[in-house]
Amino acid sequence: MIRFLNVYYPTRTIILLICEAGIVYGCFLAATWMLCPDAYIALHYQQGLMKIALITLLTLFLSYYFDLYEPRILTARLQIYFRILLVLGLDCFIVSAFLTFDPEVAIGPFVYALGFALLAPAFLLLRRAYEWVGGHKFFRERVYVLGAGEYARSIVEAIRAHPDIGMEVVFWEDIQLEAAQRKQVWISVLDRLSKAQPPIHRIIVAMEVQRGELPVQELLLLRFQGIQVEEDGTLRERIYGKIQLDGLRPSSFLYSEGFRIRASQQFTRQMVSLMVAAVGLLLFLPFFPFVALAVRLSSKGPLFFRQPRVGMGGRVFDVVKFRTMYTDAESDGAQWATKDDPRVTRVGMFLRKTRIDEIPQLWNVLRGDMGLVGPRPERPEFVAWLTQELPFYYMRTLIRPGLTGWAQVRFGYGATLAETKEKLEYDLYYIKHMTLGLDLLIMFETIKTILRRRGAQ
Repeated sequence: MIRFLNVYYPTRTIILLICEAGIVYGCFLAATWMLCPDAYIALHYQQGLMKIALITLLTLFLSYYFDLYEPRILTARLQIYFRILLVLGLDCFIVSAFLTFDPEVAIGPFVYALGFALLAPAFLLLRRAYEWVGGHKFFRERVYVLGAGEYARSIVEAIRAHPDIGMEVVFWEDIQLEAAQRKQVWISVLDRLSKAQPPIHRIIVAMEVQRGELPVQELLLLRFQGIQVEEDGTLRERIYGKIQLDGLRPSSFLYSEGFRIRASQQFTRQMVSLMVAAVGLLLFLPFFPFVALAVRLSSKGPLFFRQPRVGMGGRVFDVVKFRTMYTDAESDGAQWATKDDPRVTRVGMFLRKTRIDEIPQLWNVLRGDMGLVGPRPERPEFVAWLTQELPFYYMRTLIRPGLTGWAQVRFGYGATLAETKEKLEYDLYYIKHMTLGLDLLIMFETIKTILRRRGAQ
């Protein structure tokens, strides 16, 4: 897998993106040479190359928007092909709109029409080739999972559920024996693996307790033969973009890379947050009267909703949002929002889906209570309980909470203890890999989340 901005992406997905970029550029370049009598002049002196580059970026962005680089979301072949045609159709519409308002956008007569005519079958053929390569055993890394029980089974199922990472589990079996007996069985299995043909490329150690059970010498011999050996937590982190709490020990924080919260880094991030928050509030001012009127007409009550939240260092502050619920929504006490929550007004539901209700929190950013990116601030009533129920929950308060965050773009809203636990795993990943580049990636992902109306309740 390839690491970019502290996020791991499957190598074959990156290759797919590069190939698609080359195909888009090549199709329109070929169309220009085929239809333009003075193709060289059109490309080099009339910004033709720049226009083709912009179409390429637009096509890749639309493919990203429709999840065409998320094979875990799109599993059916017909669904993928339909979305490809949807991307190309929307691509044509946008290009036609620009041509209508500015004919100078054109490279030459019918160049765009021929380019899209060439691109449609080329895209479909590339995806078919990608499926063939992904399903062929020759292009897969052979993996052995060293472990037993549900803990090991979960990593086996994770690998099998993510064919895009290019791994294939071989020789794994759930050995139900005593620890000493299991060790002897694994020693004999590892001895066979050292001579296996075709060879094993990687061994994943998936044991909750390794003391007295891990065949260290045999693993070292295989490591010296060139076989990669890694713990399951490392692979889970790369696959899911989160740090799994099960089996997590304090030593994971003490000895691993990351978890470096430097004052200079926090100052830079906060300065960026302040500038973006100030610009965001200024841009929203013309729309404020319309939102205020809609909230006022939706139900009786104040325009803004204030609620205590826990910030950096455990300090409690009042978060400000546009009111989206009826005024007596919590007459029975504090509770998490649920899907299709009856306490939410119709206008409030729209504000939540579009995240407009969050805009007043830019004031919290200006005050220094929050940053743009970070773990979402939780209510004090829940923090005390969650700190007892979930290990390392207190680590969320080591940095400023955020208007958006890694857990928000990768998981969404958490309304149960299990969901909050999974959100914490994403938050820990963010704290470990926190950089300004990752913040920019999260903000970019947030735009997609808002446009697709995901995660809000």
